[in-house]
Amino acid sequence: MAGAQATTAESFNYKVVRQFAIMTVFWGIVGMAVGVLIAAQMIWPALNFDVPWLTFGRLRPLHTNAVIFAFGGSALFAASYYVVQRTSQVRLFSDKLAAFTFWGWQAVIIGAVITLPMGFTSSKEYAELEWPLDILITLVWVAYAVVFFGTIVKRRVKHIYVANWFFGSYILTIAVLHIVNNLEIPVSLLGWKSYSLYAGVQDAMIQWWYAHNAVGFFLTTSFLGMMYYFIPKQAERPIYSYRLSIVHFWALAFTYMWAGPHHLIYTSLPDWTQSLGMVFSLILLAPSWGGMINGIMTLSGAWYKLRTDPILKFMVVSLSFYGMATFEGSMMSIRTVNALSHYTDWTVAHVHSGALGWVAMLTFGTLYYMIPRLWGKEKMWSTRLIEVHFWIATIGVVLYIAAMWIAGVMQGLMWRATEPDGTLTYSFVESVKATYPFYVIRLLGGLLYLGGVFLMAYNVYKTVVGAKAVDPLVPTETAAPQRAVASPA
Repeated sequence: MAGAQATTAESFNYKVVRQFAIMTVFWGIVGMAVGVLIAAQMIWPALNFDVPWLTFGRLRPLHTNAVIFAFGGSALFAASYYVVQRTSQVRLFSDKLAAFTFWGWQAVIIGAVITLPMGFTSSKEYAELEWPLDILITLVWVAYAVVFFGTIVKRRVKHIYVANWFFGSYILTIAVLHIVNNLEIPVSLLGWKSYSLYAGVQDAMIQWWYAHNAVGFFLTTSFLGMMYYFIPKQAERPIYSYRLSIVHFWALAFTYMWAGPHHLIYTSLPDWTQSLGMVFSLILLAPSWGGMINGIMTLSGAWYKLRTDPILKFMVVSLSFYGMATFEGSMMSIRTVNALSHYTDWTVAHVHSGALGWVAMLTFGTLYYMIPRLWGKEKMWSTRLIEVHFWIATIGVVLYIAAMWIAGVMQGLMWRATEPDGTLTYSFVESVKATYPFYVIRLLGGLLYLGGVFLMAYNVYKTVVGAKAVDPLVPTETAAPQRAVASPA
């Protein structure tokens, strides 16, 4: 009788989580390696070679898409599928649809790896893929939403833990953003080329409404869902303030949607729209820091663990970078600051403090937490390697953003410097020459960061090789509501 019960008991679907977790590491190496290459091309232009698909202009969008959507996207699929099962205490809604999201997402990424270097793009900053891949992304995302929200619907726990609020909002918002921004007319059904439905300043407005909210929801709200689950679990402490997490959620979701026009200050966009974007960007600082404070204060009574727990170090430092990047973003939206920073490498520093400092560091900590559990291990193969990875990554990102901060401010000052007669003091070439040493430092920082990902890949390999993948049984008794509210199940 006991044996019959064991065979019919429901288990979690960890298979798709394992697949996405491994591909997160793989795409992290690919995306960051391409980033290192294009950073080197900025120092040594000869590295552009004579092959069109290896030039900076072709590889830069590949780097962007690989890091954001391949590395970051795979991490979000893995984390959200893991968290929604654990907190809902049910198996994923549909194993087949979950498998489709994995293979479909990898197909999208491989399609991007092929088409972007070939120059097949829609010529948009953060939505370069052409229409057949856009349709595949839509199908995968609809399946993702069905799996995620279907799991929420059949949950055994009455309460919906706050991490799922953040994951759910990111899934819904990205769907709307993707569809609206990628409305286009194909030139032919057999070709890849298409034209956007928008033109001129309307196209710019739609593009930055999409792009800034892609940052806001694909790279912020979603990873906050990751933070609200994995930091309490690793720290073994409940969330500092559950009430603050709900206020944080609604304030962030509402405010982010209006901030996109700050990318178009001093353009032909109407002044009132630019000002609206600036005002909401400044307001955005409050909910952003509310989330950062909530995460950091979760360690109250557990700060001593940072001495011996490198996984927690990754998570806490990621929150620090999140707070810094959100403060910087709000300040950079102010017109006078924007006049100095826009089109300079200061923006590059800002982007990478968010991408490498916040997104990637939190992802590393999350993977180090999940992977042993996905393969039935107590911990990673080497805690020492995690510690080394942490310090290499931290030093690498600090070198990177510090170099680009200095370069960016220097560029802004050089470009605006004028002689008494009104002529420019410096030519553009002179500013490029002055930036050269900082590009070398950026490359060094990027190499260190990439080296850390290789260390992680080796640690993951040693942890999973020969290990038996596990799909734990779903608990038969649900957690008490008070515990569900205080901390993740």
